[in-house]
Amino acid sequence: MSVRHRLFAAMYDTLSAPVERRELAPRRARLLSGLTGTVVDVGAGTGANLRHFRHAGRVILVEPDRYMRARLSSRLGESSVPVEVSDADAEHLPLPDGAADAVVFTLVLCSVPDQRLALMEARRVLKPGGTLAVLEHVRGQGRAARWQDRLDGLWGRCVAPGCHINRNTVASIGEAGFEFTEISRLEAPAFALATPIIVGTAVPSPTGH
Repeated sequence: MSVRHRLFAAMYDTLSAPVERRELAPRRARLLSGLTGTVVDVGAGTGANLRHFRHAGRVILVEPDRYMRARLSSRLGESSVPVEVSDADAEHLPLPDGAADAVVFTLVLCSVPDQRLALMEARRVLKPGGTLAVLEHVRGQGRAARWQDRLDGLWGRCVAPGCHINRNTVASIGEAGFEFTEISRLEAPAFALATPIIVGTAVPSPTGH
């Protein structure tokens, strides 16, 4: 497992560079550049979000994978705002209740061990009215969804370690007590079966559901 994770971390930036330039970077910029205050970037990976945090007062980069974290740490100079790195995981964020102005998930809710718990943790650390910002590939529809179900295990073993291509992340966000304030979908053929992608923001529901 550690060998696969090390190789994936080493190749990630190179493999994702074309789709990052064409599709993801502009969407990351629109999603993240306006976030202010204390921002938690969950599953920060190799640091693709770093240069897009323009107005945050403080960014906590949460990354439990040591190979990803090593590459992330080498890129901290790309950030124009104060940043710090944590080795915590998505299910146990290193903040007290209501301490964050925004929590960010970009291409990570597909691979967290417990998606529900990760989203509940995000809700716990967010201030009332705080922002959940997401850019995630999600379960498709019809025939595409059936293929995702069939190949989910193979994908997570052979393509992207721990990644699931058939998670109904939109529904999970709602079930965790969030309401979307904005959401868009795009098809990303370069991601093969890991499409469509959603980009959006949500806030904690006053009722919790």
